[in-house]
Amino acid sequence: MTLKTINDICKQDEAGFLERFDYQGNLTKKLDHTTGDFDQDIINEILLWKVNRYAQIKPNTEDLINSPSLRGRVMDKEKTKEVLLALLDTKGIRLPVASTILRFVNPEIYQIIDQRVHRFLYGKALKVPHNRNQQIVLYLDYLKRLKEECEKRGFSFRNSDRVLYQADKERNADENIKY
Repeated sequence: MTLKTINDICKQDEAGFLERFDYQGNLTKKLDHTTGDFDQDIINEILLWKVNRYAQIKPNTEDLINSPSLRGRVMDKEKTKEVLLALLDTKGIRLPVASTILRFVNPEIYQIIDQRVHRFLYGKALKVPHNRNQQIVLYLDYLKRLKEECEKRGFSFRNSDRVLYQADKERNADENIKY
């Protein structure tokens, strides 16, 4: 098979390709119409656009994230499951991103699950199942184990994802992350 290059298209092809261009549709339109100064928020959106990680959440998901029951000192498991299901139903959001959102909502209850922290906690690579309900079980079990390990060692749960991320980065520097 011969590789196709720019030599294989002409001016008449331009409109068709442009019409079929469908990359981050809502964000592309927003960025295309940006006027005025570029501030950090716009730069962040450009970076999100480039790495294809922009996720448009639904209004009801936003309401769930802002639920007072997520900000308590004790986890409301049913509300947590409801929020996670809504987040995981959003294109561009998988478990590590959903856990990141929850972590910023309430770091006393939620922490980020990612390859490094999971590997340092369990001694093996994180394998996120495709089934959303199984992902939720995985995350809730992870939080329980993380809390237990923090209590056992006298670590602050609030910063445990950052501590273990850095510990893995330094202590396992020669080990590649498997994505």
